[in-house]
Amino acid sequence: MAQETPPVAELSDRTARMADFLAATPWAASNRTLVAGDASNRRYDRLTRPDGSTAILMDAPPEKGEDVRPFIRIANYLVASGLSAPKLLEADEAQGFLIIEDLGDDLYASLMALDASLEQPLYAAAIDVLVHLHRADPLDLPPCDPVWMAGMNRLIFDWYAQDTPTGARAAFDDAFRPLAQSLEETPKVVILRDYHAQNLLWLPDRQGVARVGQLDFQDALLGHPAYDVVSILQDARRDVSPLMETQMIDRYLAATGMDQSAFERAYAILGAQRNLCILGIFARLCQRDGKAHYVDLIPRVWNYVLRDLAHPDLARIAQVLGPILPEPTPDFLNRLKSRCATSPS
Repeated sequence: MAQETPPVAELSDRTARMADFLAATPWAASNRTLVAGDASNRRYDRLTRPDGSTAILMDAPPEKGEDVRPFIRIANYLVASGLSAPKLLEADEAQGFLIIEDLGDDLYASLMALDASLEQPLYAAAIDVLVHLHRADPLDLPPCDPVWMAGMNRLIFDWYAQDTPTGARAAFDDAFRPLAQSLEETPKVVILRDYHAQNLLWLPDRQGVARVGQLDFQDALLGHPAYDVVSILQDARRDVSPLMETQMIDRYLAATGMDQSAFERAYAILGAQRNLCILGIFARLCQRDGKAHYVDLIPRVWNYVLRDLAHPDLARIAQVLGPILPEPTPDFLNRLKSRCATSPS
């Protein structure tokens, strides 16, 4: 069943509550312009006061499953660790309204699209942030562990490879479980999970790791250090050359002293797990949420999956998935788009 547009009364009620929230803050007289929505139900607007000062209004409706408390907690942790997350200015946690620091518009993805020579320094700065974050005392967060990964793996079959028989799904679980368990030997760090060029901002007026602004980190977990290295270098939204990927992995290893072979193995395992799940998420965003443009990103993610599965330790996974995982041919992608917003939520 296609998603229905919220009733006008519902929209008006949310708008009225937002107006009441703003009226009780120093931003009551500001103009509001849309900055972005995202793959969730959150919306971001820029508030501009008559004096030219700006902030960002986050609208995260609790009735649609949003919760601003993790954002606040992790933002405070990142700032306390010397990184640049938006500072909290005003909040109504119960209703899901926040006013946060405006870190500007210089997204990594936009800057690199304008000037390819910025790729190396921007990626290097992003890797340096991870080195810094992974040395910090970790926050108490849920774990990215074998149980969590098993749950996320279901997205592959629920939305992308929906015709996979039960036995093949079980064979995949059996093959993946020992790989996930092997990662538990490495001490966990905070992983931001959506650490990529569309969620990072360049802040050249700041110093060191604070030059990289952080967005969309509310789903952070404790996990293996390779997770966010995969996230930034196997970016679903833009191509990262194999040379750049290798250089940045080498940079991370040189700074941390981690064993190269062990890290590259974990990188392949987490890359395969993450990218397979992204195939499921993008298919779900189309079929359930009516966001068909995510289907266009699937071929890039598919190529990452093939690269990760080429690691010798993932041979069994590759063998299991080979007969059951649909290749994203034009016909397959068109069939996905034909089902856009037709699956029940």
